[in-house]
Amino acid sequence: MHPAPVDSPPRPRDPRTARASAVLAALFGVLLVAVAVRWGPLMTLDRTLARTAHRWAVADPGPTHVNRVLTDWVWDPWTMRGLCAVAVLWVVWRHHAWRLGLWAAATCALGTLIQQGLKAAVDRARPVWPDPVDSAHYAAFPSGHAMTATVVCGLVLWLLHRFGARPFLWRTACALVAMSVVGVGLTRLWLGVHWPSDVLGGWLLGALTVTVAVTAYGRLAGPSHG
Repeated sequence: MHPAPVDSPPRPRDPRTARASAVLAALFGVLLVAVAVRWGPLMTLDRTLARTAHRWAVADPGPTHVNRVLTDWVWDPWTMRGLCAVAVLWVVWRHHAWRLGLWAAATCALGTLIQQGLKAAVDRARPVWPDPVDSAHYAAFPSGHAMTATVVCGLVLWLLHRFGARPFLWRTACALVAMSVVGVGLTRLWLGVHWPSDVLGGWLLGALTVTVAVTAYGRLAGPSHG
């Protein structure tokens, strides 16, 4: 008898991922309700931080231009989805892990659908300025840039971890992920196209999407597929 094909190196299930999902779901749920009912303290904090960031953006056109390049090209959702596609192709071509690659791709696609559905359901207006430095379309909550970057970067780290990335590569990837996820959120605030809670919502929902996907894959794929 031939051994069953292995999609990726076996990894023991980590209950911390499931616990993280529960915590993230609770935090996002609280934030979602606060945004939906327009909770006063949150709205006040959003307006205060957004006005401060916009004042800086108007006063400093140089950093504002850099932020536009970063948000429109480096950390644009389509750039992030392209990165996810490269990671999936690497998993499939280099490691022949079809199930894992398809699972990562499906997670990225599902994250986009969830994000767009929530935007339509909450229908939160974006900040409006008399002197805007940038523009954006569709509803504000959650931030699509922040969520997409979190989902894609989280999936990339998951794939690197499963295939035993070397310490230098792992540390470099973690640093780039942290810079990208935090950085894209800050660009959206600086350019005045999102409220701070939109960005926080994108981060929380993106992290929740990844932890649920990781937990579900571990349970559905079984030990034979890692």
